[in-house]
Amino acid sequence: MSFDAPPSKFSDPFITSDGSTRASVKLNQLQTLWFNTGTLCNLACTNCYIESTPSNDRLEYIRLAEVQQFLDEIQRENLATDEIGLTGGEPFMNPDIIPIMGAILRRGFRLLVLTNAMRPMAKLREGLLQLHTLYPQQLTIRVSVDHYRPELHEEERGGKTWQPMLDGLCWLSAKDFNLDVAGRTLWGDDELELRQGFADLFKQNKIAIDAMDKKQLVLFPEMKDGMAEEDAGKSSLPEITTACWGILDVDPNAMMCASSRMVVKRKGDSAPSVMACTLLAYDQQFNLGSTLAEASGTVQLNHPHCAAFCVLGGGSCSVTD
Repeated sequence: MSFDAPPSKFSDPFITSDGSTRASVKLNQLQTLWFNTGTLCNLACTNCYIESTPSNDRLEYIRLAEVQQFLDEIQRENLATDEIGLTGGEPFMNPDIIPIMGAILRRGFRLLVLTNAMRPMAKLREGLLQLHTLYPQQLTIRVSVDHYRPELHEEERGGKTWQPMLDGLCWLSAKDFNLDVAGRTLWGDDELELRQGFADLFKQNKIAIDAMDKKQLVLFPEMKDGMAEEDAGKSSLPEITTACWGILDVDPNAMMCASSRMVVKRKGDSAPSVMACTLLAYDQQFNLGSTLAEASGTVQLNHPHCAAFCVLGGGSCSVTD
């Protein structure tokens, strides 16, 4: 007599390893559309969510014309999208970045750009200032500052990364850009103490950010467990079942995939793809199609990131959540 082995975790999009019904999230309306501008980055951070490095070009630079086709679809189909996000890699390494930002802002969208505020951004200050002058209220820049202590920030990002980041952040503040900062909870600090540490940093450097405001200082949960796709089945994280919403008192409508999607351009592909989530750029089970219409369906929460970042961690990348 033989017995079938139980399925490994995160292997079946509809059923968990214990036979329960896997949770899913329906797109209510597309409020935020993200574009990954390319995975190349000037840094190689230890715990990068998307494994960006100076040599990782698994996602190509997205071009202006490719961005415009999705903006056209939003306006042609009268979608509810009012916010566009640009992430990477380092967005300011994309040669089309200033024209892309201009095209988004001219159409009236609010724009959130994620950056490490280092040399790639510094080289484009003139173009950034022009956009800021024309669209001061629409544009927000979110700078990654992993910790208020320089040695911990550099533990994550590498040596000699603190001062260039701080110089860029101070420049943005001095020029009155709308600013957010993204920190990490990697080191297990108490949240209030962490926010107070950031508050002291901002005050000392005359940076116009309220560290107690959860939209201005976003503290992202960590996702070390099951980072690599091939390790998902070994993850110690719980799988999210339909029963978890009630047990955890979590609203599925609060998940990122209920209100956002991300466009990526895979190396070698002839056209961009629409992914379910900003955190799952490579996993083909979350490739929802080549148009926003095709990507408007339900997402099965079949990845450790769904549990670690969104359901249990309460994380969201949007400026409005």
